[in-house]
Amino acid sequence: MSPLMMLHVAAGTLAVLSGFVALLAPKGRPVHRAAGHAFFVSMLVSASAGAGIAFFIPHQFIALLAGVLTFYLTATAWLTVRRAEGCVGLPEYVLFLAIVATGAGLILLGLEATASETGLRKGYPASDYFFLGGIAGLAGLLDAAMLLRRGLSGRQRIARHLWRMCFALFIAAGSLFEGPGTKVFSELIRQSGILSVPGPLILLLMAFWLIRALFTRWYGKVPVASV
Repeated sequence: MSPLMMLHVAAGTLAVLSGFVALLAPKGRPVHRAAGHAFFVSMLVSASAGAGIAFFIPHQFIALLAGVLTFYLTATAWLTVRRAEGCVGLPEYVLFLAIVATGAGLILLGLEATASETGLRKGYPASDYFFLGGIAGLAGLLDAAMLLRRGLSGRQRIARHLWRMCFALFIAAGSLFEGPGTKVFSELIRQSGILSVPGPLILLLMAFWLIRALFTRWYGKVPVASV
């Protein structure tokens, strides 16, 4: 295992662990903030290392774009709560352009996979490209709306932070528990089905926190700047 791969795996494992702590901990509390900071740093490191590895491996363009998408989701989620309400800056515009290009690349590869005789493009089915491309497209559209409004405030601001952090965690967990990295787990664990649990669990927790943020009085009781 190369040093860059070791960095990718170590940072990704830390990101998944700290991400779950941040999801489960009471929002705005010291534990949540500490776990959130650890998740942010480790996720950026893991995504960057993963994208760097994929760049030099043939037929792994989807992994490169997935790394860019994960980096983007983490960075924009962090910027959302670091900015004052109703404010945007140059990084948001740069990241918007990056996600538009990433989404277009994923959709194009998906169309090429659909048109191919094998239904694959660079070894991956069209559904994989369209799934990641759909996330990138949705994020890009929401970015465009936010930039036109010159930022977000209130519940929408927290919802943006939540769903982007959760989807970044979802991608990281999928890579760790259902990707090539599963070979680090024993055969018993791989056959038990337990490795398929974290992904749906993250999406359920994301839905739970989004509902609380958007449709209940919970939002007003949390120190927003600390979320």
